[in-house]
Amino acid sequence: MSDEYDFLFKIVLTGDSGVGKSNILGRFTRNEFNMESKSTIGVEFATRTVTVDDKIIKAQIWDTAGQERYRAITSAYYRGAVGAMLMYDISKPETYENVNRWLSELHEHAVPQIVIMLVGNKCDLKHLRAVATEEAQAFAEENKLLFIETSALDNTNVELAFQRILTEIYHQHVEQNLLHAEFGQIKAPEGPTINFTEPAKKNSGGCC
Repeated sequence: MSDEYDFLFKIVLTGDSGVGKSNILGRFTRNEFNMESKSTIGVEFATRTVTVDDKIIKAQIWDTAGQERYRAITSAYYRGAVGAMLMYDISKPETYENVNRWLSELHEHAVPQIVIMLVGNKCDLKHLRAVATEEAQAFAEENKLLFIETSALDNTNVELAFQRILTEIYHQHVEQNLLHAEFGQIKAPEGPTINFTEPAKKNSGGCC
C-alpha cells in the first residue's frame, strides 16, 4: 500500500464480541474472511486507502475487543477517532440490545463530532434474522446515526459501508475546514493534507 495520501482518518469498530468486527476489517483491508476467527484481545488495526471526491483517504481502522474484561484497555483507543462502526449481529438480538450501551460508551469517550454508523452484520443469515431492518433503521434515525446491513462472509455492502462513513467524515470535518486532532478544534493548515493522528504535513497525491 502506498504511503501517499491526502487525509488520515481513524475509525474504530465497536460492539459485542462475536458480531464480526475482525472479519469486517479483514474483508475491507485484505479481502479475506476467516471462518475460524477468534475473539480479538485488546486492539488490532489495519489500513487501506480509498478515494473520496478526488482525495486519497487513508483509513486507519481499529478493531476493539468486545469482551467486558478488555473495556479498560480499549476505551483509550477512542481518542483521536473521527468515525465509529457500531456493530451487532442480526441473528443475535442480545447484540442489538447492547447497542445502547456501546453508544453510551462512544458518547462518553469520543468527541461529539464523531461520525457513527450502526452496522447490522451477518445479513447473509436471513433464515436466522432476529432483528428487523426497519427497527434498526428507526433506531439509527432517532439517534442520528448512519445505518447499513453487511455480510463479511459474502462481502455484502462492506465496501459501501466504509465508503459511506469515510465520505461523511470527509464532508463533515474537511469541508467545514476543521481539524479535530486529539479533538482539540483548530483551523486546518494551508495545503491539501491533514493527518488526524500526527502533526499536519503535506503528502503528494497517489493511490494504493
